[in-house]
Amino acid sequence: MITVEDALKIVHSHLGNWGIEEISLNQSLGRILQEEIVADRDFPPFNRVTMDGIGLNFDQFEKGQRVFQINGVAPAGALQMQLKDPSFCLEVMTGATVPIGIDAVVRYEDLEIKEGKATVMLSSLKRNQNIHFKGSDRHRGTVILSPGKCISASEVGVCATVGKNIIAVSRLPKTLIVSSGDELVNIDQVPLPHQIRRSNVYRIATVLNSYQIQPSIMHLTDDYDEIVNRIESEISDYDLILLSGGVSAGKFDYLPEALSAVGVQKLFHKVKQRPGKPFWFGKKDDKVVFAFPGNPVSSFMCAQQYFKPWLEYSLQSSEMELPWAELQEDVHFKPDLTYFLEVKIIFHPSGKIKAYPMKGNGSGDLANLVDADAFIQLPSGRNDFHKGEIFPFIAYRNLIKG
Repeated sequence: MITVEDALKIVHSHLGNWGIEEISLNQSLGRILQEEIVADRDFPPFNRVTMDGIGLNFDQFEKGQRVFQINGVAPAGALQMQLKDPSFCLEVMTGATVPIGIDAVVRYEDLEIKEGKATVMLSSLKRNQNIHFKGSDRHRGTVILSPGKCISASEVGVCATVGKNIIAVSRLPKTLIVSSGDELVNIDQVPLPHQIRRSNVYRIATVLNSYQIQPSIMHLTDDYDEIVNRIESEISDYDLILLSGGVSAGKFDYLPEALSAVGVQKLFHKVKQRPGKPFWFGKKDDKVVFAFPGNPVSSFMCAQQYFKPWLEYSLQSSEMELPWAELQEDVHFKPDLTYFLEVKIIFHPSGKIKAYPMKGNGSGDLANLVDADAFIQLPSGRNDFHKGEIFPFIAYRNLIKG
């Protein structure tokens, strides 16, 4: 049995690499960018009006002029106009090119307009106010996005602005999720008193879906020969195999032996942690296998702690550190194991992130996951963890909506 730290090192030393592919921009949300996105022209590409109102000559205002005859309208999308007489003004719309001869924009809210004349109701202006200057955001040729960026709505907008309809991203692994156990039935079945519905595979599939991976799903009964034969027939077709159940020390937990029989090298089995001690990890050639314990909380935690970071590193996503939270209750945990405790996360008005323990009824209590938001990582080597101490946590919800 190895430590959590050693398990992470081993997992991260066997990253996947599935190459790069080009996709259309409208399919890119959540994918990992693998090219530089460069400004094809200045941002903004012209001196831009930022408020609806009038554009005037600042020096005229400084000389005391407050009433300006309106001499036209400059709409967004039109060719650049010119204010030929500095004692006049032009109505200007947000997004329009600033007309020649104008170096201040006064918004409508600060004006009184009657009979074609605009009276400025302000006592002072600033030269160039409400003008967004050409190239003030980015200059042509500037790298705006670098490889490793996870594409969100912001990145989609930037790519569209520079005319990138096709972009290079990390190719996704072809993935198989496998559940095992005679006690499991499908979600559309009514289980007998001694049966339960399959849930782990759907939970794991949802994690994959968040990366735009659409996995295949397979179920195995507790029959050693069937397990060997079916894994052997499927493993060559996939880059990544995720198994749930069958890795503990029970009489029918055949997976470790079966994986060895089909040539999958065990890199470790069992980690000094709770939940998830029976976690198994291995590899065959360029195929990577994660075998999670069958208990739902154990399976879910291992997916969050080990699989998700491994996948992000494999896709060459930019590295992110775990956030830390302040424990809000004393916790006593006697075994010399790393303890991943379920917690509710609260963003406090003080600026602190606070973690409230949500102790369930063990690793089979999947309903408790609904009440919590994250696993806080309490290190091995001690039994008592005190209110006010801070520890890293692994969030499994989008805690900041957006």
